[in-house]
Amino acid sequence: MNLHAELKIALEAAAEPGRAAPMQAYMRDQFIFLGVAAPQRRMAAKGLLASLKGIDAATLLEHAQRLWQQPQREYQHVALDMLALHRRQLDVSHLPTLLALVRQRAWWDSVDGMAGIVGAVLQAERRRGGDGHAHMAEALRHDDFWLRRIAMLHQLGWRGDTDAGRLFDTALALAHEDEFFIRKAIGWALRDYARHAPETVAAFANAHRQRLSALSYREAMKHQPS
Repeated sequence: MNLHAELKIALEAAAEPGRAAPMQAYMRDQFIFLGVAAPQRRMAAKGLLASLKGIDAATLLEHAQRLWQQPQREYQHVALDMLALHRRQLDVSHLPTLLALVRQRAWWDSVDGMAGIVGAVLQAERRRGGDGHAHMAEALRHDDFWLRRIAMLHQLGWRGDTDAGRLFDTALALAHEDEFFIRKAIGWALRDYARHAPETVAAFANAHRQRLSALSYREAMKHQPS
């Protein structure tokens, strides 16, 4: 099977050219699009990605890198779908490669998708008794704010597995930043954990209200009882 040739055929067949311009505008004209909406993209690629079952990590990452180099944004989304589907093939040794990949053509859509994959790898490592969070400590200190965003968001959806201390420490480490995507990420991560521990998040947010931006605080408290 020639994965990339068949993906090209499948995506182009699913494309609605009239969608391309609005999709591009939504991404502030940073990327070009074929015009394939997310549900159609997933459907078009589903069988091809499923056929990679058992693929080794090195080949998986090679495919992701090749998809990342394609000009149309849908290919980066397919790469993320592929990495998420086969995330069990990845471990913490692959995190530097994943973080280096996401810095290419970075924007919130690819960064947030990669945050979920990184989080899944770290959660699996934690369940095996390991840590792996040294990579997130490095990301938190990185000059690239997109990696700092991943450091903030990678525990999304962890619920009871969340390392609350690390979550709160990361929020405070980033609280001084003016960058919108960081402030939004702080609020989003806190709001997500509040679904599991609303009182804990409310106590943290209120205790540090003067350090958190108004946006971060508002997002953190969005679904708290009034």
